[in-house]
Amino acid sequence: MQVYRLSALSDNYIFLLHEPEQNIAAVVDPAEASPVLERLKELGATLVAVFNTHHHSDHVGGNTRLLQQFPEAVVYGGAEDRGRIPGQTIFLQEGDRVSFANRSAEVFFVPGHTRAHIAYYFAPTTVDEPGELFCGDTLFAGGCGRLFEGTPTQMVDSLSKLRALPDKTRIWCAHEYTLKNLEFALTVDRTNIALQERLAAVRTARSHNEATIPSNLGVEKRTNPFLRWDDLGLRGIVNAENDIQTFARLRGMKECF
Repeated sequence: MQVYRLSALSDNYIFLLHEPEQNIAAVVDPAEASPVLERLKELGATLVAVFNTHHHSDHVGGNTRLLQQFPEAVVYGGAEDRGRIPGQTIFLQEGDRVSFANRSAEVFFVPGHTRAHIAYYFAPTTVDEPGELFCGDTLFAGGCGRLFEGTPTQMVDSLSKLRALPDKTRIWCAHEYTLKNLEFALTVDRTNIALQERLAAVRTARSHNEATIPSNLGVEKRTNPFLRWDDLGLRGIVNAENDIQTFARLRGMKECF
């Protein structure tokens, strides 16, 4: 399974999964249809599935047009998003599995950004491969999503599920927010050498208009403050009493950054 990263809108990423032997494709969170259709034409591939993580328009905006071109494609989304995702026919819950190109992905229910958010995790097929996590707007490189419909407790629980995956897991998040996320992270974690080095590398990459996605879960665990709510140093910096309060205060500080 090959993963193509497609740019869309101002800072979105769409992910096209391609199985070259059967020449079939699936798309994750099509913000708009045009980049997907262009790449499908280049590949000569048939779209068979749309994997949505949540209902926001910059994640489902291309669904209707894609279905006009590929009416047999199956549209997946969270069960709690019923009626909010165009064309949705499969309603997924925690622990469900979806298949594409002889690969199986586990579905995680990860509310917080929205009340219905899900993520898709394709486990590695060999010991040398990374897993592939398509996490929408729950986990970002260097950050996490805003809490539009959920609570800090829900988001910590959701991020805990993702944090438990193997360190080699590739993080395919849906926005190019990494630079600003890391600039914020440094304000609360100034002595973190790994974070300093990562920020310098990301600044260089973005100055050349290079993408910073996919990220890597091991890197996120070391440098992303929103995966370190149980770090006693961070707790002291934000003057919090427990894990949830630490996360909530970090999220509130990020909103004002």
